[in-house]
Amino acid sequence: MRTKSILALALASAAVLLLIAAGVSAQGSLTDQEQLGKDLFFDTNLSLNNNQSCAVCHGPAVGWTGPDQAINAHGAVYEGSIPGAFGDRKPSSAAYGGDSPIMYYDGTKWVGGMFWDGRATGWTLGDPLAEQAKGPFLNPKEQAIPDAATLVAKVRASSYAPLFAEQCTSTEIGELYNCIGFAIAAYERSSEVSQFTSKYDYWLKGQARFTGQEEWGRALFMGKAKCANCHVPGNFTDFTYDNLGVPKNPENPATIADPTFADPGLGGFLLHNVPGADWQAEWGKQKVPTLRNVDLRPTKKFVKAYSHNGYFKSLQEIVHFYNTRDVPGAGWPPPEVAANVNTTELGNLGLTHGEELAIVAFLKTLSDGYVPVP
Repeated sequence: MRTKSILALALASAAVLLLIAAGVSAQGSLTDQEQLGKDLFFDTNLSLNNNQSCAVCHGPAVGWTGPDQAINAHGAVYEGSIPGAFGDRKPSSAAYGGDSPIMYYDGTKWVGGMFWDGRATGWTLGDPLAEQAKGPFLNPKEQAIPDAATLVAKVRASSYAPLFAEQCTSTEIGELYNCIGFAIAAYERSSEVSQFTSKYDYWLKGQARFTGQEEWGRALFMGKAKCANCHVPGNFTDFTYDNLGVPKNPENPATIADPTFADPGLGGFLLHNVPGADWQAEWGKQKVPTLRNVDLRPTKKFVKAYSHNGYFKSLQEIVHFYNTRDVPGAGWPPPEVAANVNTTELGNLGLTHGEELAIVAFLKTLSDGYVPVP
């Protein structure tokens, strides 16, 4: 694995290039709270070994998700500040999560929260995104800072300490920790991260035209392929949870450590944290991710990973899985978690190869940084 200091420099450069491509100034376009969030987001010193920032796992050049294709091509799980420390899921996107509501049960399904398993519920701060932003700093498998007081001390020793003192005025460590989370959430909601500058957005405004294949893909997405049932246009998620029957990733560090590992997702969180919840009905379900920036990459051949465990390595592959998972002879491995697999909205959609490619073409219109043709 490359050193994190080199990766951090590359990420910073990529961030500037992405912003320029999208027509957004890298300076002067943020509120003070958003600027503080940006400073925190890219600060590698906010980790136990001063080697990992949020951007190490959420790189702007690839849609604010995992930016190392060598990792994406295999286990897709990123190493923490401590060498050899790994979680068990690929990084989700840090963009377009700001509209996720405080987690609630609507009578049939759980909605809202952040992280793949929903554990940043918003029940404490009233903002799931801010709760999510706090999590990695003290997670021993991520930035691994021992406690909130140490985190605050690191921020107070940073070059942006005056801005932190201006924005976070409490004398209580817990409140300062919360303020850090709110600042990062503000940055993630800003137009620098959640840009809404894709071809799709310009198409909505009548400033771009889809090709015939892209329009065909959009129609399929909204209809026959059933994609919009969960990936609702706007943020292209409905903020719910689902088990798609994704196969086990044999290179996931958790699976290498324990071949019997199967990610419980939302069900695992509910079992241990929500007394009385029907956790069995949610076992194996992961949060429906946004499809915005789903194909954003620095080069056409750059490898991205898809699904919670990074099993899929291309849009073509995961669309084909949605279409053929349950088709006899399709050859897909069994699901990582066999319980609660969605069999009504995917698995045997009857799409032709051409229709699959059209859906992929439409998905590519969701990447930020599109420049309309005059």
